[in-house]
Amino acid sequence: MKPEQLAPIGDALARLLSPHAEVVLHDPTTDEVVAIWNPLSGREPGEPSLLGELDELSTSGPDVYGPHPKVLSDGRRLSSISAVVRDDDGQPAYVFCVNVDRTAFEEASRLLAAFAAPAAGQPRVLFERDWLETLNENVAEYVRERGVTVERLSREDRVELLGRLDAAGVLSQRRSVPAVARALRISRSALYQHLGEARKESHADPA
Repeated sequence: MKPEQLAPIGDALARLLSPHAEVVLHDPTTDEVVAIWNPLSGREPGEPSLLGELDELSTSGPDVYGPHPKVLSDGRRLSSISAVVRDDDGQPAYVFCVNVDRTAFEEASRLLAAFAAPAAGQPRVLFERDWLETLNENVAEYVRERGVTVERLSREDRVELLGRLDAAGVLSQRRSVPAVARALRISRSALYQHLGEARKESHADPA
């Protein structure tokens, strides 16, 4: 098997994932980069492969490694996965590595989380008696602090948020429980459980 036979695969992967990934073909025998497409890392053919965890390649080893995290020198984080290509005797002949730059995806995730947060910032004087507005403002402020959507809040986050809502008087309002449960994307039974924890922690806090 020759590198030229594998080149179309590397080219196809790089085109599919462009511009967010580099594809590298390694020769584990010589420990060199044979070919590279869209070189995010700045490497060139002929440079050392530095395959790391692939150093122990054998006929009994796995053929796919990863995905696992890597970091470029400029701080960008990658998700890397490697696939072993074996010859007719079952020996590792080449290794394909695909390194995906996570930067664009993480920025998109943060942007979507910000858009998903409930709107806030209405003039407080107009809504100081409106507990629904107080509910929305508290939830919006909390998810902005955490940088996640309501659906991504952990159990501990929801307990803390319910503590804030309880302190703000929201939970003392008539028919507030269904509205709060909807706002936090949880069931009423889960709300009562979390609220019990929040009140217990509040009573235990000497402050």
